[in-house]
Amino acid sequence: MKTIIDSEQFVRTLKRMTHEIIERNEDLSKIVLVGIERKGTPIAKEIKRLIKVFEDEDVLLDTIDISSHRDDDKRIDSKELKFNEDINGKIIILVDDVLFTGRSVRAAMDALMEVGRPSKIELAVFIDRGHRELPIRADFIGKSVPTSKNELIICDFVNKEVILK
Repeated sequence: MKTIIDSEQFVRTLKRMTHEIIERNEDLSKIVLVGIERKGTPIAKEIKRLIKVFEDEDVLLDTIDISSHRDDDKRIDSKELKFNEDINGKIIILVDDVLFTGRSVRAAMDALMEVGRPSKIELAVFIDRGHRELPIRADFIGKSVPTSKNELIICDFVNKEVILK
């Protein structure tokens, strides 16, 4: 195991990503951060907190469970999605820890479209490790980490570190 992001870098990376989101979105009141359950949610919560600190804007936050929308690991036949916020006309920023094949993001977008019609969907990922199977790219990337397909990236939000295994 190798630590590729330590706690100091972890915090700095989240701050940089948050600043990028602020810079690219003129009207923060139109943003809804959507954490892809489970690993994207703590990152989305921290970005929400940092936006409040930097801009004094309390952006909306929701989560999405994509388990019934996966095409490669469908665990639940169907599940009704319920959002706390109306996403119609909003800028959705999907947040996840690691972008790998793109299948989780595709499932999240499919699920979002069942709930409403956002004006735009952007993607924020803490780690982009490559190996896409679908034509999906992130708008906000904490760090690109080239990996082999058999390596594993562990994004540990509790200890604020990223480990390559």
